[in-house]
Amino acid sequence: MSTFEISVRFFLQLATLLAACRVVGALAQRLGQPQVVGEMIAGVLLGPSVFGAFCPEVLAWLFPRETRPVFFAVSQLGLALYMFLVGLSFRREHFRSELSGAAAVSLAGMAVPFALGALLSLALHGRSGFFAPTASHLEAALFLGASMCITAFPMLARILVERGLASSKLGTLALAAGAMDDVAAWCLLAIVLSTFSDDASTAALALGGGAAYAAVVLVLGTPLFRRLGERAQRAGELTQGLFGITLMLVMLGSWFTDAVGIYAVFGAFLMGIAMPRGFFAEQLRKQLEPLVVVLLLPLFFTWSGLNTRLDLLVSPELWLIALAVLAVAIAGKGLACFAAARWRGISLRESVAIGALMNARGLMELILLNIGRERGLIGPELFSVLVLMAVITTLMATPIFERALGKGYARSE
Repeated sequence: MSTFEISVRFFLQLATLLAACRVVGALAQRLGQPQVVGEMIAGVLLGPSVFGAFCPEVLAWLFPRETRPVFFAVSQLGLALYMFLVGLSFRREHFRSELSGAAAVSLAGMAVPFALGALLSLALHGRSGFFAPTASHLEAALFLGASMCITAFPMLARILVERGLASSKLGTLALAAGAMDDVAAWCLLAIVLSTFSDDASTAALALGGGAAYAAVVLVLGTPLFRRLGERAQRAGELTQGLFGITLMLVMLGSWFTDAVGIYAVFGAFLMGIAMPRGFFAEQLRKQLEPLVVVLLLPLFFTWSGLNTRLDLLVSPELWLIALAVLAVAIAGKGLACFAAARWRGISLRESVAIGALMNARGLMELILLNIGRERGLIGPELFSVLVLMAVITTLMATPIFERALGKGYARSE
């Protein structure tokens, strides 16, 4: 395809995806699910599992391989900008007050599912279609443990934002714990990939680069960024120059964390945390939020759905393994985080809500799985089993979350 043909097809893809997201999202909301779940399901419906099974020629024409890099790049832009907005809503004073609780929930949400996932890998290692023949027991244990540890951080953030709880103490604790878990999981993935490729520099770059970025942005960057807020306050508006500088910083942060192997969302999220609050943050949200939420973000939630194959789960044995993986995932993540929250003195209903949110894997899990499959570490059967686990734990999150807190909880915060 020529460049012109790719651009023309891309606009049709956008129109198709936005229409699907609106329709499926509306149906999801009627069933008590957030818009984000509808967007994820819309991607699966438009992909090879459903639409491709009935109309493979149409799917191949609408989403040809030549347009995939453009689609992926724009979806990453939408995700980075959204996580920057989430960072802007992050209450740093709540984070300081909730640090010990977030650390306890995060530790439980890492240690227990990782241990259970590592044990489960012993039973799955060596089975055809699960791990690469060259993958060692250690690499299998690390990857499956990381897969169990992951949290649907962007989805968790959007559920909290849609319910008006992102800046509450509950929302801050959940966001902080989810961020800690996902950073640790990505570092584990970097270690797995480094051992699998016999290149220790991959893990060293992720761990060292991520720590350096956080230190520079949160310690050195915060007082410097404060000047942006002061200039906007004096001007009485967020000028185009200030807006452009801010977007440049977000893009640089996303690029750096992606380049070192931790993923772009954390660079954008930390940049949002470091930005000044008040008038500056309000103006940024006013200019960015409508375009990001309505147009760009749905592309990310449909991207992985377009690359998901649920039709590989065909044998009874695979379904039994899938049920075992699901049980381990829920027990290791959801129940462990619930228990840690209760141990920290958090109320019963808030602990249930935290456990439900932390248990959702969402598309962060799908990204991790796609990386593992592209690198040749896992096979198609394990990929499909873990995708099913990610979808079910995500669908569980909102109903349990809403039932635990009740309708009036957001107004009481």
